[in-house]
Amino acid sequence: MWKLKIAEGGPWLTTVNNHVGRQHWEFDPEAGTLEERAQVERFRQEFKKNRFRVKQSSDLLMRMQLTKENPCGPIPPAMKVKETETVTEEAVTTTLRRAISFYASLQVHDGHWPAENAGPFIFLTTWVVALYVTGYLNVVFSSEHQKEIIRYIYNHQNEDGGWGIHIESHSTLIGSALCYIALRLLGEGPEDGEDMAMARGRKWILDHGGLLGIPSLGKLWAAILGVYEWAGCNPLPPEVWLLPKSFPIHPGKMLCLFRTALMPMSYMYGKRYTGTITQLVEQLREELYNEPYNQINWNKARTTIAKEDLYYPHPLVQDLAWGFLYHFVEPLFIRWPCSMLREKALNVALEHVHYEDQNCRYTGLGAVQKALCFLACWVEDSNSVECKRHLARLPDFYWVAEDGLKMQSFGTQMWDASFSVLAIISSNLCGEYWPTLRKAHDFIKASQVSENHSGDFSAMYRQVSKGGWTVATEDQGWIVSDCTAEGLKCALLLSQMPPDLVGEKMEPERLYDAVNVILSLQSSSGGFTGWEPRRTYRWVENFNPTEFLEDTIVETEYVECTSSALQGLLLFRKLYPKHRRTEIDHSIVTAARYLEETQKPDGSWYGCWGICYTYAAWFAAEGLAGCGRTYHNSPTLRKACEFLLSKQLPNGGWGESYLSSQNKVYTNLKGDRSNLIQTAWALLALLHAGQAEVDPTPIHRGIKLLINSQLENGDFPEEDITGVFMRTCLLSYSCHRNIFPIWALGEYYSVFFLHKSKRNRLYCTQL
Repeated sequence: MWKLKIAEGGPWLTTVNNHVGRQHWEFDPEAGTLEERAQVERFRQEFKKNRFRVKQSSDLLMRMQLTKENPCGPIPPAMKVKETETVTEEAVTTTLRRAISFYASLQVHDGHWPAENAGPFIFLTTWVVALYVTGYLNVVFSSEHQKEIIRYIYNHQNEDGGWGIHIESHSTLIGSALCYIALRLLGEGPEDGEDMAMARGRKWILDHGGLLGIPSLGKLWAAILGVYEWAGCNPLPPEVWLLPKSFPIHPGKMLCLFRTALMPMSYMYGKRYTGTITQLVEQLREELYNEPYNQINWNKARTTIAKEDLYYPHPLVQDLAWGFLYHFVEPLFIRWPCSMLREKALNVALEHVHYEDQNCRYTGLGAVQKALCFLACWVEDSNSVECKRHLARLPDFYWVAEDGLKMQSFGTQMWDASFSVLAIISSNLCGEYWPTLRKAHDFIKASQVSENHSGDFSAMYRQVSKGGWTVATEDQGWIVSDCTAEGLKCALLLSQMPPDLVGEKMEPERLYDAVNVILSLQSSSGGFTGWEPRRTYRWVENFNPTEFLEDTIVETEYVECTSSALQGLLLFRKLYPKHRRTEIDHSIVTAARYLEETQKPDGSWYGCWGICYTYAAWFAAEGLAGCGRTYHNSPTLRKACEFLLSKQLPNGGWGESYLSSQNKVYTNLKGDRSNLIQTAWALLALLHAGQAEVDPTPIHRGIKLLINSQLENGDFPEEDITGVFMRTCLLSYSCHRNIFPIWALGEYYSVFFLHKSKRNRLYCTQL
């Protein structure tokens, strides 16, 4: 059976905090009773049977393991509220106790809540390619790993035979081609799979133009494997790293998510590295094209993109730039004496790769970036220490569930832990869950980034990070504004509780460091960026080469990050009124103004990291309410309430499709289904905005849905994925199904049943 391991080290791994937050899956052939193994098989068969109806797994393997290791004990019977009945205090508190008791049983010994953070196929399939090219496929992936990867890819094949960008997407060429290639590299034959799955996948690919139409990122990976030619790729010259740093399109000015991928991509392009052309690669060259491989016009292929994948068409200026580089510049760099400049540029790109790897302990900013960095290290020296460290860290990206083995982005340990603490505190049941809060507090303290990056970090385009928090772990190292702000809020709130129950509070100096990080990420507009300050102009986004994603190059301000930062600073100012007071006051005023000015005419905000208008409405409403805005004194909050109420469904819930993010128009889930996470977001927004004082009926209806949807064991059902990035890629946040119903119920209890003088609202101060 597969077992989830927590906070354990291993050979070639480095850590700054004793591996706190690390989670990885291992296969143990001796683990589990016969009954448990049979139960796992039932989970798998049930998922397979319903795979076209329910795309996301329910994390049943993890739940089975953790509830056995940490049983929650008896819980009260579930309560249901009929449509004609009033929501009672007993119904709310009973539902909360059941929910928190179950959720506490999923907390692990280092204090975090493990969870899946997957969705896009490219996280997994690119690693299959990388390991095949380097000869590590059967070394790193055992037969059990490969069996579960194959299971996962087959389970998420669409009914038309293709695969999407992510598991809920319509079929696309990049999803279909990379999944098909991965299955072939893992040993599946061209006619294998139930109901001719491989043949149907290949037919979908060929019916949609074959591999020629794969987007640019897919072209690069196909060229590395050898089933595509570098001559069919738009140039990614490593010489870009030699441009003057003041140049607007210098990589150092680009969004870190793109920059850390460009480092190894430009190296691989400059090397024109292609793996060994094996017999299997030769077969794929025949299987994936509608014309003979040796007759393909590779120059034409550069600009051929399947319409199913084309979300962001290249502006004319970008295509002109690619054409100039391809026809006039690249031919120079591959010939002496310009080839000497190419060699220098390759060394600079590789220097950045090594710096990134060392400072994030070979974790990086995502599975794809890590795979590319690993390949660059391997091409430089296949027996290097860097390669060994990369492979040792790879299990951190595995996630195993009833649908198979998938690859994660980089985890959400800190993000989920901070929200979990805030949700439990909102319930006003802290006295019943001190051990849970204490462990979470220990995790939060152990996860704060304690040092800046090594050496002259600004020369490597990194910024101050000491005092921040990451999405995942301290070892991962990439601080984010909203994660830092949510971590700060938790630390401050827990500092007001008895230390003998929740542990010693954080030292003020560490809180000051967090504030320094937050303030460093505010733009002149008043909004807060995510990872780094914005360093270049918005027009640079015209050079986004990734046809299936948007907003990939330039860091920008986000409603979500702005609200989190605003709330964190408000609470900090309340408890530490003298520290950097003038700067914090100015930051709060301008952040609140940013939230008001970015509201759309219909009362909505666009959310970039969750789906979508519902997610942003929660953040914006809570941030503005914290600044003293109310339903009665704020037209912004009134419009927000009107917008949300216009989207409420007949069953009292809300359900927003990922198409909202993609099309930038609010879109209901198919069949007007509700989603409990989004219902909780909408309820939190309405509660903070003051809708309860005007007409509480819509809120009561939403709360009834949450109460009535709770499962027998206190859990909540898994539904559609609600996380998103770069408009089109979904990302699961599996803890949210527990966190947000708890949070909404807790806030509801505070508003309707708890006397106002007792509410925990330290940060709700009038400006």
